[in-house]
Amino acid sequence: MGNTVPHAPPKDLPSRVRRVGGSWHSSSTMKLSKGANAAVPTSLLAVVVSWRSEHAVDAHALLLDATGTVRSDRDLVFYNAPRHVSQAVTLDQEPAPRTARLSVSLPRTEADVERIVVAGSVEGSTFGDIHELTVAVHSVDGVVAAFEIDDADAVAALMFGEFYRRDGQWRFRAIGQGWSSGLAGLVSEFGVRVDDPSAPARTTHPTNPFRVRRSATAAPARERLPAAIEPGLDSAERIGHHDPALTRHVHGPFPSGQSHRNGNSVAAERTDAANVAAEHDPVQRVPEQRRRADSPSGRSEGPEAPRSGTPAWPPTEVLDRVDTAPLAHTHRPVDLNRYTPEAAPPPPPPDPERADWHPDPENPQRMRWWDGAGWTEDRYLPPPPGDRHCARCASPLRRKFFGGFAPCQRCAQEIEEYLPHWHTRAWRVLTGHGPRGPEWAALWASLRYQRIDAEAGRAALRDAALSYVERLVTFAFADGEVRHAELELFEQAVTELGLGGPLIEDLRRRMHRGNTLYRLRTGDLPVVRTPGLHLDPEEKVHLDLPATHVRQLARGPKLTEGRLIGSNKKLRFVGADTGIEMPWSRVVSVHTEQGVVVIAATSARGGATFAVDDPDYVSAALEGALRVAKRLVLTPGQRDTRSIAQEVKAEVWQRDGGRCVECGDGHYLEFDHIIPLSRGGATSAANLQILCRACNRAKGARI
Repeated sequence: MGNTVPHAPPKDLPSRVRRVGGSWHSSSTMKLSKGANAAVPTSLLAVVVSWRSEHAVDAHALLLDATGTVRSDRDLVFYNAPRHVSQAVTLDQEPAPRTARLSVSLPRTEADVERIVVAGSVEGSTFGDIHELTVAVHSVDGVVAAFEIDDADAVAALMFGEFYRRDGQWRFRAIGQGWSSGLAGLVSEFGVRVDDPSAPARTTHPTNPFRVRRSATAAPARERLPAAIEPGLDSAERIGHHDPALTRHVHGPFPSGQSHRNGNSVAAERTDAANVAAEHDPVQRVPEQRRRADSPSGRSEGPEAPRSGTPAWPPTEVLDRVDTAPLAHTHRPVDLNRYTPEAAPPPPPPDPERADWHPDPENPQRMRWWDGAGWTEDRYLPPPPGDRHCARCASPLRRKFFGGFAPCQRCAQEIEEYLPHWHTRAWRVLTGHGPRGPEWAALWASLRYQRIDAEAGRAALRDAALSYVERLVTFAFADGEVRHAELELFEQAVTELGLGGPLIEDLRRRMHRGNTLYRLRTGDLPVVRTPGLHLDPEEKVHLDLPATHVRQLARGPKLTEGRLIGSNKKLRFVGADTGIEMPWSRVVSVHTEQGVVVIAATSARGGATFAVDDPDYVSAALEGALRVAKRLVLTPGQRDTRSIAQEVKAEVWQRDGGRCVECGDGHYLEFDHIIPLSRGGATSAANLQILCRACNRAKGARI
C-alpha cells in the first residue's frame, strides 16, 4: 500500500536514472502514450507507480489465461494476498514514499498465463484527484517503459497497463482504463468472484479467508482411551481428558477445483492447500515444512509440529490411527476488506521450551495446555483445595469406612490401561535414541498431558530402564576404556530415569573406576611427593606403593618385598637386598596377568613381575607413563586394536539377547573375545560373546 510521506525516488533505481517530469527515466526509456506498447526483457522487472499528491494508491495484479480471465481467485495479487503462488508477482508491502511497487518475474510466469494486468485503486477519493501519476517498468539496466497518466477519470480503480506475450516475447501495453465500481468491479471483470458485504449470510473473519482454520463444527478432539473403556461419562466429566492428536479434522475455506468466471466453467485449480495458506495469509505464514501437502488427503506431512490446538505427539499407541479424512475444499469469494492485525497472543509460560499445563492467561482459574510452541485450546478446571477431590479429574472421592478417602477408581483404571501403551513407546524410544532428544521429551510431555504423575511412569519403566543402563555399562567396558562421554551418558541416564539402589551404585563405582583407569592409560597421571627419594632433574613420580618382586628360580619363585616407584623417566624397585632401575626406553609393554603386573623389556632377563594390591590400577598407571615417555598417547578420536566398533557391540548384544551365553544372567555383563587378542583373535562379531563377570573370570582362569 502506498503512503503519504514526502516524495522520494523509488527504491533500487540505478544511478543513471534521472527524473523527467512526473516519472523516472533513463536514456533508453520508451515513453508510452495510451494504447502504445513496447518490448520488455524476459527477466525480473519492477513496476513502480508514483504520484505527487496526498493520496494512498494500492497496486494490484491479475494473471490471466488465454480466455482473458483468471484461472482461479488465487491469480489476484493485492494487499491481502501480496504474493502469487508461482512467485511470478509479488507486491511490495513497504514501498518508498508515495509509490506503489510490484515485482514481476517473467521467467517464473507459468506457461498458461498469457497476460499480467497491472492495476491500482484508491479509497475515499478518485484517480482524477491524483497529480502526476506515472507507471514505470524497471529492469536491471534501468527504466525500459514509462506511462504518464494525466487524464485519468474520476474512478476509484484504474487499469494502468498489462504485460502480454507476442511471438514468444513479452511486451508492455499502456492502457489507463478506469472502473467507477472500484476494485471490486475491476477484478470481477476478469473473473474474480468478490465477496458481497451486503449479503445476509456473509461471515466475517479477522484473518485471511484463505487461511487454514479449524472447523467450528468439528467434534472436539479427545485424549482418552477408546470410548468403550469410559462408559457413562458426560461431557463435563470428560473436560481436560482429550488428546487433539486422536482426531485431526482440519477444514479450510480453500477454493474448489473450479472458479466462476462470469458464469463460465474454467480449468481445475491446483489443490496445494498449504501453499494457498502460505501465499495468501499476510498475518500468519505457514512454515515451509507444512507447505508440502502433496498427499491425496491434502494434509500437511512436513516435520513441523502443529502450532495450535494439537500437541506435537500422539500420547498412546491408539493415536497412531489418525483420522485421514481429506480437507474440505469449499470455494469462497475473495474478501477485499482490509484485515486488521489480530490481537496479540497470550504471553508464553515461564519455561516456554517445556510442554505442560499452566494457568490460562485468559482465565487463571483454569489450566491450559502449552505444547512447547504455543497455547492450545485444551483446558481443564483444577480440583478445589483439599483432599476431597481427585487431583486428576476433580471428581469427589469416596470416604473410607475407617477414615480417609479412597483413590479415584476411574482415574486408576485409565492410568492402568494407558501406561502399557506408553511403556511400549518409551522402550522403543529408549533403545533407539536413549533418554534424551525431542522424542524423549515428547514422551514425557504426553504423560503430563494425561496428568499422570512422572513417578508412575518411572515405576512402569523401571525394568526397561535397568536393562538400558546395564547395556550402557557393558558397551562402555567392551574395550576396557570408559571415556568421559560414556560416564556422562551413564549419569544422565540414571538421573533422567530416576534409578537408584545397590545395583545402580555398584554400576556407578564400576564406571568411575573404568574412567579412572582409562585416564591413567592415556597419560593423565597423578604426581606423588617422595621426600626420601633422590630424583633426576625434571623427574616426577607418578606411582609409589608397596610391591613384591616375583622372580622365577629353578627351586621356585623368590619373593622380595619393597617399593615400586614409577616416574616419567624410569621404573624403580627398591627392596631389602635388591634393587631394579629400568628406563622406559627398555620397556616394551606393561600388562596384568593372573593378578600380577608383568613388565616386558627389550631383553628376556630385563623384564620383571610384581605382585601388588591393585594390579589393574598399577598396570594402567605404568602403561600411561610408558606411553607418555615414548609419545604413544592416543590422540583424540584414535582407537587401538582392542577397541570394538559400536555397530559390532550392538550386533553381538542383539544376537546373544543381552544375557550371558553361559549361565543366562543379565547383570554385570562383559564382552569377551572367544579367541583372546594375545593369541591372534579378531575384534569381530564372530569372535565376541557376552559373559557375566563370574563366567568371564572362570574362563580367564582356565586359559
